[in-house]
Amino acid sequence: MNVRMHIWIRKLFNGGFIMGESMKGLTRSHRCTEVTEAMIGQTVTVMGWVQKRRDLGKLIFVDLRDRSGILQVVFDSQTLPKDLFIKAESIRSEYVLAVCGKVASRGPEGINPNRITGTIEIHVEEFRILSEAETPPFEVMENSGVKDDLRLKYRYLDLRRPDLQKNLMTRHQVTALTREFLNQEGFLEIETPMLTKSTPEGARDYLVPSRIHPGHFYALPQSPQLFKQLLMVSGFDRYYQIVKCFRDEDLRADRQPEFTQIDMELSFVEIEDIMDINERLLYKLFKEVMGVEISLPIPRMTYQEAMDRFGSDKPDVRFGMELVDISEIVKESEFGVFKNAVKNGGSVRGINGKGCGNFPRRQIDSLGDFAKDFGAKGLAWLVVEEDGSYRSPIAKFFSEDMLAQVVDAMKGEPGDLLLFCADEKDIVYDVLGNLRLELAKRLELTKQDEYQFLWVTEFPLLEWSKEQERYVAKHHPFTMPMEEDLSLLDTEPHKVRAKAYDMVLNGVEIGGGSIRIHQRDIQEKMFKVLGFTKEEAYKRFGFLLNAFQYGTPPHGGLAYGLDRIVMLMTGAESIRDVIAFPKVKDATCLMTEAPGTVEGKQLKELHIAPVAQEE
Repeated sequence: MNVRMHIWIRKLFNGGFIMGESMKGLTRSHRCTEVTEAMIGQTVTVMGWVQKRRDLGKLIFVDLRDRSGILQVVFDSQTLPKDLFIKAESIRSEYVLAVCGKVASRGPEGINPNRITGTIEIHVEEFRILSEAETPPFEVMENSGVKDDLRLKYRYLDLRRPDLQKNLMTRHQVTALTREFLNQEGFLEIETPMLTKSTPEGARDYLVPSRIHPGHFYALPQSPQLFKQLLMVSGFDRYYQIVKCFRDEDLRADRQPEFTQIDMELSFVEIEDIMDINERLLYKLFKEVMGVEISLPIPRMTYQEAMDRFGSDKPDVRFGMELVDISEIVKESEFGVFKNAVKNGGSVRGINGKGCGNFPRRQIDSLGDFAKDFGAKGLAWLVVEEDGSYRSPIAKFFSEDMLAQVVDAMKGEPGDLLLFCADEKDIVYDVLGNLRLELAKRLELTKQDEYQFLWVTEFPLLEWSKEQERYVAKHHPFTMPMEEDLSLLDTEPHKVRAKAYDMVLNGVEIGGGSIRIHQRDIQEKMFKVLGFTKEEAYKRFGFLLNAFQYGTPPHGGLAYGLDRIVMLMTGAESIRDVIAFPKVKDATCLMTEAPGTVEGKQLKELHIAPVAQEE
């Protein structure tokens, strides 16, 4: 009987589909890569999915895959009963097998040096097809080039890929080690509510309607911030939680509508105490998961220094190309763009693309187009030629002496490309901060296995919102101002620095925290600066302000983005590759098709009437 006929008959007698066999009587003894050379001659039972099948006539080789890796199993027509060998001929990719047999050496000619199990195989004595599979929409293989939409629609197949399984196992290891470390440091893991009150001060909340209280809504937490502060009021001293959080905001590669935080809060501490614990936590994680030793203490940089040197509050310090302020040199130049920027209170700064003077004009123009995406009106440039002369469309507006001062300030040498931006300071920072990252990418200046950590400190407490025409909190409204700046809250709030700190790794903010306000009068003043009346403040945050009347310890904390940390550890391009079932850019799930409509009966119970949308 040929293989196709065999499969057809089985389908016919099983009602049009193929039934899986029972596992009864079989117990898995090992995962695939737990089988070793030391076990040659022993009988083992392994179970998993068929990665690949090679039929050589009298021998059938199958690569069996489970989450640990791949092991070769051999079906031999000379040793297997005829009916079993015929059944083996029906095996296809992604079938689920239970295989029992003896461990044997492959012999020198059969060794696969690229596999942990490359020197051994199992000679099958008994097997069962536990489940059969249709041809999958894409091949299950490591580093698949399949389009994201197809991968995410069939995420359960995508997650069979060894690289994604490794990512999720790394994630598990990080959370397990974090719990181990924090438990040893005297922290308690305490859960906080998922259904809470909306306190709209930041990103949009996800709202959950109440059936019992018509017209009222819960909010899914953007963070456990207020509850963990209340736990400090309650005397729990050291709290942590690995917790889901939710934000209804536009997505990027490192954002999801639901994400996971490693969240902690400590009482009776100052910044140094929190930094010490977290440096030791990161050291443990990277040492035990990656084999990477972080140099402690981790360097620190103030917010203002980070902006001035790198144009970013989360600078990638793996390479130089720092911003240089040339405003004083060019403020009297004949070039109106530079002159007017300084005159209007802005800034003129530049970066030095070392060795990029040989870029063709079209490549320089492409950098200008890139800069415009971040608000630049244009990008001025100057090439230092090999003979020391200058080539630039704007050179005619400067004296030789002024050009020499600019080049000297930027440490320009023959072969360098100097790039300039003139505008409001915030735009200049944003343009040049992103431009240096783009140049580093094009020049391949960073290595994936290089890890440069940095604390960024002394953030502004507030920033002005043009849309709301008021100050908003740079981090959140519960951050303590630096004591020496408290007097400025009433007179010059924009100058107040916060007792806040971010942990940055390779240009990615992986965590942030602060010392919190624990005095009611300061918290009330903070709300006033944010534009809340006393009544509004108590309506939104009265439970916190009231709690501060009953003895509140000084406290502070920090929260890490678990998804971001694991993304950087695994070298994944997006946090989607370290989350089991992620959403896509429009916050939908391609696999389950969430969000979806619900029946009218459910809406009626929730006292919700849908609003018709105009096309």
